Amino acid sequence: MEYTTILYEVSADKVATITLNRPEVLNAFDRRMCEEVRHAWSRVTGDPAVSAVVLRAAGDRAFCAGLDTKTPFGQPDDIWNHEDPGEYLSPKWQKCWKPVVCAVQGMCTAGAFYFLNEADIVICSPDATFFDSHVTYGLVCALEPVGLMRRVGLAETLRIALSGNDERVSAETALRISLVTEVVPRDQLWTRAHEIAAAIARKPTSATQGTVRAIWESLDRPYRAAMEQGLIYTRLGNPLGQAEVAERGVDRTDPRLR
Repeated sequence: MEYTTILYEVSADKVATITLNRPEVLNAFDRRMCEEVRHAWSRVTGDPAVSAVVLRAAGDRAFCAGLDTKTPFGQPDDIWNHEDPGEYLSPKWQKCWKPVVCAVQGMCTAGAFYFLNEADIVICSPDATFFDSHVTYGLVCALEPVGLMRRVGLAETLRIALSGNDERVSAETALRISLVTEVVPRDQLWTRAHEIAAAIARKPTSATQGTVRAIWESLDRPYRAAMEQGLIYTRLGNPLGQAEVAERGVDRTDPRLR
C-alpha cells in the first residue's frame, strides 16, 4: 500500500515509527487513514526487523482530533454491518503484540483515544490536552471510554466522557491519573519515545510480545483463567527468549536482571 495519510519507517535498532500525517486537519482520521494504519499494524506484525513501535503525529497543534467529520467515513446501507473505525486503528484489534510507545503533543480528543487506549506506553509533552468532545455535539460517548476505563478507572473516565469540551485534562493531570507515564519537553518528545522503544526492542521479541499479549488478554478473562493463560505463554515464549539471551551472551547473573 502506498501511504498518503501516514509515514512509516523502520530504523536499524528495530523500531518502526508510524507518524499520523494530516496536520492540516489536526490529524483527524478518515477511512483512508484507517486503512493505512491497519495495513501498518499488519506490516509491523509480519516484519522480523521490527520489535517495537513508536506512534506519533505530525504538526504542533494536535496529536489527533478523532474522526474527520468533513469527510464521509462510508458505511454500508445495512446498519448492522456498520464498522467501528477503532478496529482499524487499534493494534490489539489487529493482533499486533509488538510493544507500542505513543507520543502525544497538542490536542488529543474523541477517536484519538483509540490510539491511546491500546498503546502499551503513553508519554506526552507539556502542551498536550486530553478531552472527549462527543457529548458536546449530542453524540453518545460509548466506545472510547471502554478502553479508557482500563487505563484511568471509572471515575476519571466518567468525568472526561461527560465533560465534553468544557474540561481538558492537562499533561500534569494525565500523569497523575496514569493516562501517561511521563511528560517530556516538546523538543525531546519524539527522541524520548524512540529511546523507550529502542530499549524494549533490544530485548528478545518473543519475551516482549508474549508479555504484551498475556497482560492485555488478561483484561478479558477472570483472574484464574488469566493466570492459566499466562502460564501457557511462559511455556511457549520462555525457551525462545532464553535461547536468544544465551546466543547474545548475556550474563544472567548480572544483578540488574534480577
